[in-house]
Amino acid sequence: MQIKYANYVISNTDVNRCPAHNLPEYAFIGRSNVGKSSLINMLTNKKDLAKTSAKPGKTLLINHFLINNEWYLVDLPGYGYAQAGKTQRERLRKMIESYALLRQQLTCMFVLIDSRLAPQQIDLDFMQFLGENEVPFAMVFTKADKLSKEALDRNIEAYNTTMLEQWEELPPQFITSSTTRQGADQLLDYIDDINKQVND
Repeated sequence: MQIKYANYVISNTDVNRCPAHNLPEYAFIGRSNVGKSSLINMLTNKKDLAKTSAKPGKTLLINHFLINNEWYLVDLPGYGYAQAGKTQRERLRKMIESYALLRQQLTCMFVLIDSRLAPQQIDLDFMQFLGENEVPFAMVFTKADKLSKEALDRNIEAYNTTMLEQWEELPPQFITSSTTRQGADQLLDYIDDINKQVND
């Protein structure tokens, strides 16, 4: 799939105010500073579609972008932003959980994971929440260009080993780099395949 059209539609804090439509939605989420905005901009070939920042916790809203007039990309707030106050963290948690559980158009949630790090409990807990609530999701390892292939393979294997302690099978996985465009075609083709199934 090639993205020829990507347009910002709306931002809000309430799942009940999300756009009314019958198109599939693909949501992107991850820990703060995991490279989510950079990945979204890389996938859409728009360098400033999603606002990037060196400061974590930039995305505080549910952001909808219409892609090719066929599906929506949804940029969700990051979780685990340690410098946010307790009240803000709780508000973001409720916003994320209500979207994940109540948004009927949600077709797949892409959980972004920093490939440079050992398995993080906060990521494992969030994926466990999705699994327990039967929310379809895939794992997207980011920043693959920042470490050697050996280290990358080792870190992903560590995630898989840890996941399989709780899961019978692993979710779909993608290895990406917003710098080199690694994984972009595979991720977009995955979305395209699901869209074709939805439309059949």
